[in-house]
Amino acid sequence: MPSNKYLIFKFWQGEAARLRQELQFWQQRHRQLLGEELSSLKVKDLQRLENQLEISLKQIRMNKEQVSVDEIKELHQKGSLIDQENRELRKKVNLLQQENTELQNKIYIPRNMDEANRRSTTPHSLDTEDNFNIPMSLQLSQPLPQKIKMSAETMELRLSFAVQSEVDTVIQHID
Repeated sequence: MPSNKYLIFKFWQGEAARLRQELQFWQQRHRQLLGEELSSLKVKDLQRLENQLEISLKQIRMNKEQVSVDEIKELHQKGSLIDQENRELRKKVNLLQQENTELQNKIYIPRNMDEANRRSTTPHSLDTEDNFNIPMSLQLSQPLPQKIKMSAETMELRLSFAVQSEVDTVIQHID
């Protein structure tokens, strides 16, 4: 009677031979799918291989089509988001243009004002070089730190005085 080790050895030897044959079969099958080593195949085998390739090609095309459809949907969604963002930005630009126009209308100085008079009577006014329709961009900024501490009331009075003196200057030129 053969020993247990010998039986185990024979089993694994047979298993290795079977796996080698299976590997060779699949390697040959792979080469055939690539269009190599087809001379040994019969017409029936070639037809089967052709059908298999057509089925695989259909699946590949379906997967490709699904990926393309998904990408198109995603691009449409991104396009919609960009369109919405663009509409919102247009609204903001229009609002800023309206605000800018309103501010320009508030600081409009008549054209017939002489340049010399403006400079001599209002040394700190805006110099527009006789072009009163130039676009202006006004923005608020943080005040610079001051070394002198002022009360809120003093600052308010100074601001009120500065605005009033500018208004008085414009009114003088209009008269």
